[in-house]
Amino acid sequence: MDQDEIREVIGKAVAEATGAEPEEVVPEASLLNDLDAESIDLLDILFRIERRLGIKIEAAELAEYVQGGIPDEEFGDADEIVTERGLNQLKLVMPQIDTAQLVGNLQAAKVMGLFTVDNLVQMVVRKAEAGGARIPEADAVPAVGS
Repeated sequence: MDQDEIREVIGKAVAEATGAEPEEVVPEASLLNDLDAESIDLLDILFRIERRLGIKIEAAELAEYVQGGIPDEEFGDADEIVTERGLNQLKLVMPQIDTAQLVGNLQAAKVMGLFTVDNLVQMVVRKAEAGGARIPEADAVPAVGS
């Protein structure tokens, strides 16, 4: 299965789970902020992906993938603002974000609001390439420069 097929399956799953019109489910649409997905919708999306692609993703894996194995206390500071290290990780898994604008402003609790349809596609592609196995935290994203 190639990336275009995965993108199509995910687009349908997201539209069905959120009630969004298919034309609203564009790569840059954030699941939570733009498509109004709730926690139960995310579970539904993951279930639909598993059923259609045979790739199981646990809800906890979304956060692990985004955070890249960085411990909570290093990902966000005492005020729960994403640290420089956290922003560098986010830039790897969410290349669409402008980290310069977010320095000192992004609350850790709001990070998943930036997670887009395309970010989910990339996560599923990586998982498919890993043979459907859980993506190890240390290997969640490529090293800078690779």
